[in-house]
Amino acid sequence: MGTGVLVVIALAVGFALVKGLRIVPQAKVMVVERLGKFHNVATSGLNILIPFLDSPRAMEMRVDNRYTRTHLVDMREQVMGFETVQVITHDNVTMEVGSVIYYQIVDAAKALYAVENLALAIEQLTMTNLRNIMGGLTLDQTLTSRETVNTKLRMVLDEATEKWGVKVTRVELREIEPPNAIKEAMAKQMTAERERRAEVTKAEGDKAAAILEAEGEKISRILRAEAERDAEVARAEGRKRATLLDAEAKAEATRLVFDAVNSGGGATPEVLALRYMETLQELGKGDNKMFVPYEATAALGSIATLKEVFAREASAKPQPAPSAAALSAQSISRTLGSQPPAMPVRTRPSLPADE
Repeated sequence: MGTGVLVVIALAVGFALVKGLRIVPQAKVMVVERLGKFHNVATSGLNILIPFLDSPRAMEMRVDNRYTRTHLVDMREQVMGFETVQVITHDNVTMEVGSVIYYQIVDAAKALYAVENLALAIEQLTMTNLRNIMGGLTLDQTLTSRETVNTKLRMVLDEATEKWGVKVTRVELREIEPPNAIKEAMAKQMTAERERRAEVTKAEGDKAAAILEAEGEKISRILRAEAERDAEVARAEGRKRATLLDAEAKAEATRLVFDAVNSGGGATPEVLALRYMETLQELGKGDNKMFVPYEATAALGSIATLKEVFAREASAKPQPAPSAAALSAQSISRTLGSQPPAMPVRTRPSLPADE
């Protein structure tokens, strides 16, 4: 009898010792209660609990859209995805919105004692605040301001879950599903907007092309005007240079003639008569022109002088064939001897009938 009791006692002690040894995995903790009151938090590794006095506190965790009861509290960052819920926007459009929340338990004791069911509380808090935030936005704002919605929702959840020992790190809107009628209207609006943008882009392109063409025509005209101006300047410079060179040539010829006359004994009547006749021949060149000298007596005297010179030369030398100048002088002498002196007359060239 005594041996049996001892065996039972030994078995009870062994069972108690085995029950009191708890191994906690890495990144997890265990909340230990002693006589129903919070005692401590058992960290990773081997932990010894006093049998019948210490016991771990269980909590419910949401894993794969279902709730499980466990004695270990996971301290890692966790993700909790929610099914789509119906929300009503500020402009009375009903849509389905799904969200995902990332959170981390930073205080296991608060997560167990500050709220009854942590996972359910986070879920309900997320849905209610999501409806509130989406209700203050229009349809276009909900579709284009996801980052704004995420930031507002994260701030609200983080503030509410701080006293539960939970840190909300990130909130994302997973999907936004407006009604089919709204989708069709949005598709039509998108098509119309793209067509409008295409027309605007085409109009802006035509405008830019017209402006560039006008600017090119303007620059072309300016360049042509500048080219014509430069050409006129160049032609004027050429005429000026030609006139200067002609004047210089005439001056040089006059100087040479003057030097030749001076070196030959001065301006004798014979030289003057020859120059006079050469000048008359130059003035008489051209069509429809005729010059009659005003001083006919002087011309006759010059011709007479030339006649005497030719007579002296003829008596002194063999008679050569008369030159063209001599024949012209004799003809003018006969003409002037038979007509009275007259004023010089210059006839203008005949003009066309339309002038």
